Amino acid sequence: MKRMRCMVSGRVQGVFFRGSAREEARRLGLNGFARNLPDGRVEVIAAGPEAAVETFRQWLHQGPPAARVDSVECEPWDGEVPADFSTG
Repeated sequence: MKRMRCMVSGRVQGVFFRGSAREEARRLGLNGFARNLPDGRVEVIAAGPEAAVETFRQWLHQGPPAARVDSVECEPWDGEVPADFSTG
């Protein structure tokens, strides 16, 4: 199982980014969460099979149609991960 934490910057709040991330993560069978941060970024934690996590990481660079992703910075994650994928 692979776990990662990504910080997504750009126009990623108010464009259904978190909801779309939840849909994509659930489609891929991943656990984790996506939440808005006060500075305008979205924090994403994802865990699951390595290939699925990598596919999800690539999706984060595009996001939903209304989003404009400027950068995605990912790192390994050792923290807790929810049993499902939620938005917070």
